[in-house]
Amino acid sequence: MAASTLTEVARLAGVSPATASRVLNGSARKPGPGVSERVRQAAETLGYIPNAQAQALAKSSSGLVGLIVHDIADPYFSAIARGVQEVAREQHKMVLLATTGGTPADEKEAVAAFAARRADAIVIAGSRSRRPEDEKGNADLAAELDRYCRNGGHVGVVGQAIVGAGALDGYHLVEVPNEELAMELAGKLAASYSGDFVIIGGPEGLITSDDRIRGFQSGLAAAGRPAAEVLRASFNRAGGYEAGLELARRIQDARASGASKEGEKPGLCILAANDVMAIGATAGLRSQGFRIPRDALIAGFDDIETLRDFRPGLSTVRLPLEEIGRLATLSTAGAEAPDGGDGHDDDGPSVTGQVTLRRSTEWTP
Repeated sequence: MAASTLTEVARLAGVSPATASRVLNGSARKPGPGVSERVRQAAETLGYIPNAQAQALAKSSSGLVGLIVHDIADPYFSAIARGVQEVAREQHKMVLLATTGGTPADEKEAVAAFAARRADAIVIAGSRSRRPEDEKGNADLAAELDRYCRNGGHVGVVGQAIVGAGALDGYHLVEVPNEELAMELAGKLAASYSGDFVIIGGPEGLITSDDRIRGFQSGLAAAGRPAAEVLRASFNRAGGYEAGLELARRIQDARASGASKEGEKPGLCILAANDVMAIGATAGLRSQGFRIPRDALIAGFDDIETLRDFRPGLSTVRLPLEEIGRLATLSTAGAEAPDGGDGHDDDGPSVTGQVTLRRSTEWTP
């Protein structure tokens, strides 16, 4: 059965299609109560479903918020998404989701799709990239955001500014102090652990990972410790797992050569650039018979919800991920941030985190 049309509703109600549209699509110009009631009754009788695009034009608002993440299956992004959804629900809006795999080229396509659907706001969560292969994607993404903002759109960006984006009306940044928090974590671990450190990070040029690696190294240097070796891998659990296998081979080689013995204090502390990499590295070590913290210590970053069921408890930096999603969404609606900022560039809302030490960095003989 074909869907009922606005013309059919108007004919049944005895009014013009323009009058029926004003009643059903939310126009500020409304006819008298009697006419409005006849139109609504006709729409109900025919089972008419209002056209969302027509309503958006009538109200100058689509009631849509676009959310762009790298991978919604990653607990980091799903927690931010909950914060976005919470604010959208409070504002009586719906969230459209796009997952991109982390490339600016894919993010540009998502922005264009949301803009075409007249989304009132777009929230972008995910690390920025300065890798050479992403140079064109960055430029295209910045241009697409510029076009969207010039047409009245609002964008909330989590973490770091979009590479190449200028100062735009409607552009709002929620900064996360990744480098400072990583420095604090490394410093606290260096104060209580005298062995070697190794860092598992994402591909070079991935800004979140690079900021955290830089912070880890600064924390070690401030504690008078040498720079840690950096193992580069995919910025996900699979990358962490591969790095864990490599570190397991090194531990095996050290024991085979007599450089270390089972039961001695672990000679290695691993600093992973995010929690899912730490979880993957732990799994890689376990697959070779090694245990945390018996054979190696490990810490992550983010304090994702998955860690509630992870054993041993993972030392990490706790970030208020849902609140980050809330702040990014509120900033796009012109809502004042808790610190009084307006959400634009350096004056925007910022968040902080807390170093949380757990069993994974505690060794007892």
